[in-house]
Amino acid sequence: MGAPVDSGARAPGCEMGPAAMRAAGVVATLAELGWDVEDLGDVRVDDVPAIAHSNPALHGLGETVAWTRALMDAAYAAARSGAYVLCLGGDHSLSAGTVAGVAKYAAELGRPQFVLWLDAHSDIHTLDTTVSGNLHGIPVAYFTGQSGFDPFPDVPHPVPAGNVCLLGMRSVDTAEGERLKETAMEFHDMREIDVRGVLVVLEGFLQRVSAAGGRLHVSLDVDFLDPGIAPAVTTPVAGGATLREAQLVMERLSDSGLVTSVDVAELNPFLDERGRTSKMLTDLVARLFGRTFLEAPTSTT
Repeated sequence: MGAPVDSGARAPGCEMGPAAMRAAGVVATLAELGWDVEDLGDVRVDDVPAIAHSNPALHGLGETVAWTRALMDAAYAAARSGAYVLCLGGDHSLSAGTVAGVAKYAAELGRPQFVLWLDAHSDIHTLDTTVSGNLHGIPVAYFTGQSGFDPFPDVPHPVPAGNVCLLGMRSVDTAEGERLKETAMEFHDMREIDVRGVLVVLEGFLQRVSAAGGRLHVSLDVDFLDPGIAPAVTTPVAGGATLREAQLVMERLSDSGLVTSVDVAELNPFLDERGRTSKMLTDLVARLFGRTFLEAPTSTT
């Protein structure tokens, strides 16, 4: 499903993300790998409430609340149908709804929900703590059930903070840093990845998911990648993951058999170079769904 959300950031372009991924061939690519793919089209919102808040910096609050409700319902329905849920975004505020939706279904199954957050940022602001007012910085705080989200729909089954792993961080403001010190979330910055290696860092978390019999949601923000290789992102942060590191993460996740849902966020085609980032994301999604070097497209010489 597509989530053409752009209310969580002030720069235009993310609403074109789902169309760019489809144009890059993500549906056909997954079908070629043997998956039975049903494109549900784009989720839509109709009723956008006008919501006042004490934080004057907030941008797009009513629209983000509407998107959260719609995506929560859509993700829950897709998960309940037995499908492997793939949501194409859209700015990262979309994950407030998608994670809450799949976590609701996990609770009905009696299984714990885990989340792997691949992102340069922690996204654990609340409506009160965000200085920028950009709501793509709040989803982790929301779906883990933190307070301060009164205008939003209740999270039916919050994801325990200890079930969240933040991987690839390298841009965290002071307020977020203080919250991270107080949380049970597992987090690893790029320095740790550089020193230890991305698979070593990831492995402990996957072992915890497996031991708990959990369902794993993967949320991939374009800014997890270094902007030198993935320029189509509104909030670029230098020093991100290399292409091979990202491929290794996706290949290991595929091998684990633990992933039950995924979203791709913050693709801004307006900033891309001839579809370069869209094609790269399509390859990464394909590797998560089982593509190996034997199926990968080859370059011509």
